[in-house]
Amino acid sequence: MRAEDITTIVPTRNEIRNIPAFLASIPPDIGLIVVDASSDDTPRCIAEMRPNNTVVLRYPGTIAEARNAGTAAARTPWLVFTDADVTFAPGFFDRLMQHRLSDAVYGPKLSISDYKRYYAWFARGQRLSDSLGIPAASGSNLCCRRDVLQAVGGFDPTLVVNEDSEVMWRIKRGGFRVTFDSALAVFASDHRRLKQGALRKTVHSITRCFLLYFGLLPRRWRSSDFGYWKHSKNDGRR
Repeated sequence: MRAEDITTIVPTRNEIRNIPAFLASIPPDIGLIVVDASSDDTPRCIAEMRPNNTVVLRYPGTIAEARNAGTAAARTPWLVFTDADVTFAPGFFDRLMQHRLSDAVYGPKLSISDYKRYYAWFARGQRLSDSLGIPAASGSNLCCRRDVLQAVGGFDPTLVVNEDSEVMWRIKRGGFRVTFDSALAVFASDHRRLKQGALRKTVHSITRCFLLYFGLLPRRWRSSDFGYWKHSKNDGRR
């Protein structure tokens, strides 16, 4: 795997506070596709800060639909899915290139500022889940081969939450090799959801993932987030 084999795909909606640090953490030789639904200056900031090796698509859909739109526009064999409120750890892409035998790779989302302990414990939970054969991927740090993602049908467009974990389960069940790399880290730069309540966020995620994984989530609930992602018009895409 080489740098030119990788495209990073990020959905954005009004991320003007987060996008400068995010863009600065991506090496210039890594392709970037931004699937944007902003009403602020996010697209202008992207054009000014990263005019090269970058494509901005205007798309008003959900998070899963945005990830699929980015996939359709990509031409490289490897795709890195992430969110605009993180930064990539130094050496992230060099480490990713070492995973030549994997079909999909995911790593933890950590923090270098607030809620460091919470993110560290969540990463331990990812490691435990992986040891049990259940990928616990986050959409902030999910990498896979484009042909593998297409083989399993892409992200489920009916899901507005947990589309990241669900697609990894289908990749794993499809017989593809999924790897959790605890050193392949991104760092959260925006903790709005945790500020609403760390326990609430954790219970919400675990409950939905449990129901989804075991096929117990009613179809009519797949397009509902149980009110958890209710946000102001200036919040990120969900």
